[in-house]
Amino acid sequence: MTYALTDEVVGIVAEQALCDPRDVSLDATLSELGIDSLGLVECIFAIEERFDVTVPFNANTPGDTGFDTRTVRALVEGVESLVALQAA
Repeated sequence: MTYALTDEVVGIVAEQALCDPRDVSLDATLSELGIDSLGLVECIFAIEERFDVTVPFNANTPGDTGFDTRTVRALVEGVESLVALQAA
């Protein structure tokens, strides 16, 4: 995990959770941070805009897309993969 990318994703999550980024653990689930399904969609939109990627995510079937949003760490790793694919 790169620090810059991790910090950016954590910042996006913290903004939706209405908390300080220092309070966001990589092992926290989004629901533990108080982020509901609408907040998750807002996170996805912000990630797409910030990193110029398309996140394979469907709000109606979030578990079926292969993009893991269960924890902040999984979200960061997913974004890293999308950024790497885009750079290739």
